[in-house]
Amino acid sequence: MRDRIRVVPLVAAIALFAIISSTVLDLPRESAGLSEEMIGGAAAIHVNNVVTAVLLDFRGYDTLLEISVLMLATVAVLSLRDPRLGTRRRLTGTADLILRSLGEAVTPIMMVVAGYLVWVGSTKPGGAFQAGAVLGAGGILLALTGWVRPSWARHSVIRLVLSVGLLAFIAVSVTPILAGRTLLDYSDDMRHIVLLILESILTLSIGASMLSLFLASASGGEEDEEAS
Repeated sequence: MRDRIRVVPLVAAIALFAIISSTVLDLPRESAGLSEEMIGGAAAIHVNNVVTAVLLDFRGYDTLLEISVLMLATVAVLSLRDPRLGTRRRLTGTADLILRSLGEAVTPIMMVVAGYLVWVGSTKPGGAFQAGAVLGAGGILLALTGWVRPSWARHSVIRLVLSVGLLAFIAVSVTPILAGRTLLDYSDDMRHIVLLILESILTLSIGASMLSLFLASASGGEEDEEAS
């Protein structure tokens, strides 16, 4: 009986593989796909980068849900840690000269690269997710060098930076309804500037989320031993 039960998933997997294979083989050898429609749609909304147009305009619902999931995951991880071991923790003491020098030299460059990715995202590959990843990586590098969190970066400020991206996206999404349009239906005149501002804010939240997740999940450190 058990052998028969094991055979069923195997047969189902083979059948699914056969269906997918036959579908792929039936595809035309040369196909333009949706490239022409995407390029035409991006030009119509005055956004030169098709990727940005797809993520923040054509698929705005999907991107909104992605940001929501990322923020909820960050909140969930932070809620499982003691505040002293979350965003406020210091992973290590002062790093050695090589790592400290690397952090001091590379981190400003990473911040500039993050800003460039946001700015160029409307015309070339880039955008909030890429810029946020670079910004978060810069923060992680600083944490590994023993960087001390500045006094102004209080817990309330960190929570604000984490949540402002999602809140701004929701505000921008709902605002068109007040003007008699539908959800995420941006004005053509303000579409480019709205997307640029929204991506800039999302970059801060995504970068802060990446850094917070790292700090909350990383092990070791003097503060961990003191707190335990």
